[in-house]
Order: sequence, then structure tokens, then C-alpha cells
Amino acid sequence: MTAVRLLVGTRKGAFVLTSDTARKDWRIEGPFFGGWEVYHMVGSPADPDRLYAAPSMDWFGQVVQRSDDGGRTWEPVGNKFEYAGQVGTHPWYDGTPRPWEFTRVWHFEPSPDDPDTVYAGVQDAALFRTTDGGQSWQEMDGLRTHATASGWNPGAGGLCLHTLLLDPRGNGRMFAGISAAGVFRSEDGGQSWTAANRGLLTDGIPDPDAEAGHCVHNLAMHPSRPDVLFMQKHWDVMRSDDGAEHWTEISGNLPTDFGFPIAVHPHEPETVYVVPITSDSLHYPPEGRLRVYRSRTGGREWEPLTDGLPQQDCYVNVLRDAMAVDTFDECGVYFGTTGGQVHVSSDSGDSWTTAAHTLPSVLSVEVQTLV
Repeated sequence: MTAVRLLVGTRKGAFVLTSDTARKDWRIEGPFFGGWEVYHMVGSPADPDRLYAAPSMDWFGQVVQRSDDGGRTWEPVGNKFEYAGQVGTHPWYDGTPRPWEFTRVWHFEPSPDDPDTVYAGVQDAALFRTTDGGQSWQEMDGLRTHATASGWNPGAGGLCLHTLLLDPRGNGRMFAGISAAGVFRSEDGGQSWTAANRGLLTDGIPDPDAEAGHCVHNLAMHPSRPDVLFMQKHWDVMRSDDGAEHWTEISGNLPTDFGFPIAVHPHEPETVYVVPITSDSLHYPPEGRLRVYRSRTGGREWEPLTDGLPQQDCYVNVLRDAMAVDTFDECGVYFGTTGGQVHVSSDSGDSWTTAAHTLPSVLSVEVQTLV
């Protein structure tokens, strides 16, 4: 019986990996959308067989795909994304004004209780929502028209809304991560937004109270403590205990505090995972040793997890959406690399096996617990 489904987006298509509860032997299906870059693929918590994928290609653009049978078959759904109201401008790398334009979907965030409602974070940085299973998408333009938006600058991957967290209490609170603008919080379901970057420090922005301009790489929260957030930033691992009102650094004894993904153990709210890489110019593990770091103290102390991972001559990267955790009592941790490997731990990171060795460069990994 299939118990775990991994949804893997890559530079050359999407793959679905399945296993039983042991999480040792994996069946690989795909590629779906071969040749397309799939920045994200995700399943609905309300209906595990409802999947959404975001294939894009320079030649054909962005085409949202939906599956209603767990990824066996797919169909394109409404692909009209328009920036509502005004066109607006933002600065480009050289500081010159540039109109907002839709390039691709970076991240889907499904509603926890409605398979037809999904949020989409896109490039250029904006938030869209569908309530009809992807047939139509409406921009929630309160974010893009925020007072700081005219000063947002693209990160190396573009001006992208790459992370969206929904408060599990159903109170309308949500958090968005934008590279390179920062964290923004909404209290009304995405209609209006407040910059939430106090305490972040960035080269060129020495003011810890600066409203925006920070390159946030990823955000994570534990559902039992939605006011506690963890962040992997462009330099620095950060923590907030007050719903992103303030941030403090928790990089501690990490070998480097630069990286992209961050995840929280499903049953231990103080257990956090990151994958450090050497620097913002050297996107590979320090010393060529692939190490996941785990903190069981909410970031005060970190330990390397290496059993089963390559410890020499390893020069891959792990991108921001390429790490996930399952919800089994014995937590599974999963991540994919730019070298095409998908690594799996069925014991909370203590040891690792490799579920896939030679996929295309991995962009995203999501996990569904089906039992």
C-alpha cells in the first residue's frame, strides 16, 4: 500500500515518487511535462489526489496543470494571470524603472480545507488566488500595491513571491516571503499587508527597523505554534516569537548561515532543519560535504546530520522549496539537490538513504502522507 508520495519539481519536468511506511524502496514515475521547468508541485490537504503543478518554459510561458488522480493524469487549467488595476513599476537591477509583468508561478499554497482554493506566489512579486480549482485566478493586489513596493528589487532569481504561510487557526493571518523585499503579514486573508522585517540586517541596509529590502529565502512555522516563525535569509538564520513583529538571529554554531530551505519537525516545534552552503557566490556545501543541520533547541545549538550523505567531493545546492517533512510519528525528512538526487531520512534526520540518484536538477520537493 502506498503510504508516502513525494512530488518533485525539476528543471526538466515533474516526478512522483511513492513508497510504503518504511520509506526505503521508492517507485519513480515521470517525467510529467518533460522539458519544462516545474518550480512547484503540491497536493491539497483536503483532497490528496488533487495536485497542482507549475510548469514553465521561456518559449511557451507558464501553464498551470492540475491532476485529480494523484498525478497519473494531468490537464491544463485556467492560465490567465493579470495584474489587476494599475500596471505599476519597480526598479530593475540597474535601478531603472520597469513595469510589473507576469513571468511564472514560484509557489502554490492550497487551502487546508478546500481543494478548489489555492494561492499562488508569482514573479514578478504578486499574490493570486483561485476558488474554482484553477479555472480562474484573481490578483490580491493589496500586496503589490504596498507602500514599499516601488522600492522592491529582484534577487538573483528575479523578483519573486516564493513562500506563503497560512495561519492554521483560520483567522485570516498569512505571511509572504519575497526576494528581495522581505516578509509581509496580512491579518485579513491577503487583502492588506504590513511589512514584518524588524530586526533583519542586510548589507547595504544597516537599519534594523528598515521596512523592506531584505532577501528572505524561506519561512517555516509549526502548526501548533503559528506565532513562532523560522527564516533562512540571504545570510542569517532567524527566528520570531511574536508573529514576525521582531526577528532575532539563531545561526549559532552553523558552519555558514547562508542557505535556502528551512523546515520544522512536525511533532517537535523546537526542532528545525537547514542546509548550509558556502556563500552567496559559492552555492555548494562547505568543504564539499553535504550536511543537513538540525537544532532541537529552536536554533540555540546545531548538529550536523551526515550518516548516508556524501562527505567528499559534493558540490550540489539545495533550493528553497526543495525540503519537506512528513507527519509520521517517526518523522521523515526529504530534500532534493541540483545534482538530481532526492535524499530521504525516515528517522528525523539521523540517517539518510537516496530515493533517486539521477533526476534533473531539483527545484522543489513536497511530501504527502497518505495513510
